[in-house]
Amino acid sequence: MTDTFEVVRFGALGTTAELAVTDPAALEPARRVLVDELAVVDAACSRFRDDSDLVRVNEGAGRWIPVGPELIEALLVALRVARLTAGAVDPTVGRAMRRLGYDRDFSQVAPTGPAVTVTFSRIPGWQTVEVDPARSLVRVPRGVELDLGATAKAWCADRVAARAAVATGAGVLVALGGDVTVAGPPPAGGWPVAVGDDHRAPSVGPETVVAVHAGGLATSGTTVRRWSRGGDILHHVVDPATGHPAVTVWRTASAMASTCVDANAVATACLVLGGRAPTWLDELGVPARLVAVTGEVHTFGAWPA
Repeated sequence: MTDTFEVVRFGALGTTAELAVTDPAALEPARRVLVDELAVVDAACSRFRDDSDLVRVNEGAGRWIPVGPELIEALLVALRVARLTAGAVDPTVGRAMRRLGYDRDFSQVAPTGPAVTVTFSRIPGWQTVEVDPARSLVRVPRGVELDLGATAKAWCADRVAARAAVATGAGVLVALGGDVTVAGPPPAGGWPVAVGDDHRAPSVGPETVVAVHAGGLATSGTTVRRWSRGGDILHHVVDPATGHPAVTVWRTASAMASTCVDANAVATACLVLGGRAPTWLDELGVPARLVAVTGEVHTFGAWPA
C-alpha cells in the first residue's frame, strides 16, 4: 500500500506485518493491539515452536489435547474454510508440508537439497479433525499433522483490525504479507492497496491498485515461497488431493471478500483448483484477479472497482 497514512512495519509470523491508521494518535494503541495479537496467534498456531498449542496437538495425535481458546477459534475458522472450498484449502496438510522440506520458518528453509523420496498421496482430510469447544479439546488421528498457514494470518489480520478500530475509533488497515483487512471509517476514496507476485514489491497499474473500503483483500502466489529438492521446484501451496505442491497454473491469485479469511480462502483455493478456478470464480461472483504463469491477467466480478 502507499505511505500517505500513519504506518508501521516490522517482521512477524514469517512475513511482514504492516499497520496503517487514519489518525496519528491511533498509531501507538493500534500497534500495541497488533503486537499482542501476533503473540497470541503465534503461541496458538505456530508449526515451528515446540510450545505452541498446534504442535502439542500434532505430537499428541490420537488423544484429546487441551488447548487455549485461540487455537479452538483458529481451527473452527480453518474447518469452515475447508468446507466452503470443498477441501481445496485443508488444515491437515502439515505432514505433507514437512515431507516437502517446509519444516521450519521459511527464512530457514534450505533453498536446495536432495530429492524428496517419500510417496505422496491424498491427505487425511479436514473431516478427521475433532474440536470440542465446550471443553477446549482437540484431537487428530495418528499420522495427521495440522498446518494453519493457509488461514491463520488472515484470521489474525481480521482480529487485529477489528480490535484496533474499536480501541481507537480510527480507520485501520492491517496487512500480514498478502493478507489485508480494514476496519473502522476508511479514508476518503478508500485504502489504496497494490497487489503483485510479492507483497514487498507490488505492481502499480490500473488492475493492480484496489481501493478497499471494507472487508478483506488477499493475494496468494507460488513464486516467492519456493525451494528445490533434487532439482524439482516446490512451493508451499499443497493440493490436498495429492499431498504434493499444486500444479502451477496461476502464479498469483487475488480476491476480495467481506473478511480477509474469506478472501484468502478464495485466493488459495484458486491456486489449488488450477484450470478449474475461472469457472468456480464465475459461479462465486467475487471480485478476483488471476495471473497465469505466462503473465496473462484474468479478472472476475467487479475487480478492481
